[in-house]
Amino acid sequence: MGSSSALLYLFYLILLLKTVISLADSPAGRVLRLDLHHVRGPGSSLINDSSTALSVLLAHDQSRVESLIQRINRSASRSSAGTKNRSVSVSILGPESVTVPVNPGQSIGSGNYFIKLGLGTPPKFYSMIMDTGSSLSWLQCEPCTISCHPQADPVFDPSASKTYKTSPCSSSECSLLKAATLNSPSCSRSGSCIYVASYGDNSISVGFLARDVLTLGPAGASPSFVFGCGQDNEGLFGRAAGIIGFARQSLSMLGQLSQKFGNAFSYCLPASTGGGKGFLSIGIGSSGKVPYKFTPMLTDSQVRSLYFLSLALIKVGGRPLPVRAAEYKVRTIIDSGTVITRLPGPIYSALSQAFKSIMSRKFASAPSYSILDTCFKGSLKSGSVPPIQLAFVGGAELVLNPENVLIDTEEGTTCLAFAGSSGDGGIAIIGNRQQQTFEVLYDVSSSRIGFAPGRCH
Repeated sequence: MGSSSALLYLFYLILLLKTVISLADSPAGRVLRLDLHHVRGPGSSLINDSSTALSVLLAHDQSRVESLIQRINRSASRSSAGTKNRSVSVSILGPESVTVPVNPGQSIGSGNYFIKLGLGTPPKFYSMIMDTGSSLSWLQCEPCTISCHPQADPVFDPSASKTYKTSPCSSSECSLLKAATLNSPSCSRSGSCIYVASYGDNSISVGFLARDVLTLGPAGASPSFVFGCGQDNEGLFGRAAGIIGFARQSLSMLGQLSQKFGNAFSYCLPASTGGGKGFLSIGIGSSGKVPYKFTPMLTDSQVRSLYFLSLALIKVGGRPLPVRAAEYKVRTIIDSGTVITRLPGPIYSALSQAFKSIMSRKFASAPSYSILDTCFKGSLKSGSVPPIQLAFVGGAELVLNPENVLIDTEEGTTCLAFAGSSGDGGIAIIGNRQQQTFEVLYDVSSSRIGFAPGRCH
């Protein structure tokens, strides 16, 4: 190759490299992908042996649903009947404790998914629960002045990070805490901002609001990530280090990374059995390459941080349920932390009856199990199980396989993985059992939610 040809080749190579770098650095072209695991999946160390029973999971799931419903139905003043406030004594402020009023948020539950994230300089990695219903991200921190629950990873030590800083009470992020947690921040004697994250099952995390470097693998990092450094952490968090919030709020991980990657994320939730892998993808660069079907992402004026959509129709074995179209016009959210999909009474009753009428031809009925009341004897996954189709406004749909429809119990029975939610004022929740193996895109920038089947690979 001559010198002129070599120079021309080098010129085109540099031009191509600049193009690739430009695409990678633009919010529309940049995507960060992380492995996503079920806390009860094979090899997981995040769940206590004493809480692996399905009945325990369903009890926690019901706590989460009840607190979500309370949160959605709560009036703008948050003083409606049924909302109980409590107080905690925050002694991390110094020798003299102060009392902080606490509003209950949603329960974390125990049927969740986790990712590994690095924090600090040098970075150390922690297993964190991903939650689309939470805004503030937090993890347990040394010296755990009051309480830290047992976790799989070593507890984060702020003194070992060269880049850790507490946020002052005068900071903009401290002023955003009430919107993120429903609890007003407090101030330490040294002027540091104190957060209180509380949940409907009485779980709680209290500590210092802080900033540090967040490492998201080799593909990306956030040099000044805002999070809670928990000194009093009590409740149903399993063995996770803390919570990563993906709600629609500026303090959530999505809100903080949106300028770098774009205001969107997607995930594919693996099943809790079978050893399948899932992923969490942050950014909008790959959305055009996936065969999504979309439905509008709606916003509730009372609860702007949750993800609402419109359920249009449910079919069992290809036949629509015999319910009026008006019955579907209820507030419906999609949630990564709720396990079992909840439907208003009339819709659930029709679903249960339609499913029973088909299944009873081959399988004997079984008694109810916890919140599940459509149950059969034996394991039905190898049998003839009718598909259930959840259709949404705009043409998006979830065509559910037996693994999405059924759940096995310890009593040798199999139940329909749906439940009724009577008396909730008309609310439906699309749970993670029905989302498993689908890629679900939350495209906040375009106000739409997309579904694509068979994407966990």
